[in-house]
Amino acid sequence: MVKVFIDGKEGTTGLKIFDRLAKRGDIQVESLPEECRKDVSARRECINRADIVFLCLPDAAAKESVSLVKNDHVRVIDASTAHRTDPAWAYGFPELSPEHEKRIREARRVAVPGCHASGFISLVYPLIAGGFVEKDYPFVCHSVTGYSGGGKKMIAEYEGEGRTAEYDSPRQYALGQEHKHLPEMQHVCGLAHKPVFNPIVADFYSGMCVSVPIHTRLMRKKADASQLKRYFEEYYASHNFVRVAEERLSYLPANELSGTNGMKIYVDGNEDRILLASVFDNLGKGASGAAVQCMNIMLGLDERTSLV
Repeated sequence: MVKVFIDGKEGTTGLKIFDRLAKRGDIQVESLPEECRKDVSARRECINRADIVFLCLPDAAAKESVSLVKNDHVRVIDASTAHRTDPAWAYGFPELSPEHEKRIREARRVAVPGCHASGFISLVYPLIAGGFVEKDYPFVCHSVTGYSGGGKKMIAEYEGEGRTAEYDSPRQYALGQEHKHLPEMQHVCGLAHKPVFNPIVADFYSGMCVSVPIHTRLMRKKADASQLKRYFEEYYASHNFVRVAEERLSYLPANELSGTNGMKIYVDGNEDRILLASVFDNLGKGASGAAVQCMNIMLGLDERTSLV
């Protein structure tokens, strides 16, 4: 029986991880009483009894929890931003390369990707790896997400009575180009510069669509949309959760994969301009689903366990 402790179970990601593990016979989830959840001594005890610890906390609290680990057998999966660019931590996106999957499988410490970053990296990392664009390509990224990505406070704002009219409209944010996912997006893809990033929250609960436009005239290795589509199909062909869409849509809904751990890549455009898009659930492949997938890999299990 694998002992699991979710530090921060009261948050959106923590609750989803708990729900995904609740019916598993191979997992024993340990919880702290409400009055003890901020007690450092109680958390330290739970952390060091566990085989797997999920951190669903703000960055500073996540770093504190890591400092409480004293037993070598404890393996940590961090869903915060704190360790995503730390080379000592495995980056929890196994589909990116065999090396990413190997590092997760052998890791004591794994950083779960951010939701917006997952979409961007799923598109840009293969482009860089395949030599289609240089690392100094001037990337632009647009991302539409459901409001659950903002956590309990934002969920309450969107679902509360008497909300103002602004919540009826999509709202762009992080206008100063300092979004917390930007360092991760740059670091993991090895980019020379951060992309221009336009995140947008809209009035639906979960799901997201991340898109990256490409000018073919700026590509290092020329390809049109059909050629890039075949490349992405081959790149992700052996994976369970990431696939390339066969269909060509007039409208691309951001909530298409809500409630799943799937990710669907769309490639469209023409010989001058190509649009890449990644559709998935911000609470699934963008958070709790990715965390559980990493745990399954670390334990040597089928990565799909409790995710299909």
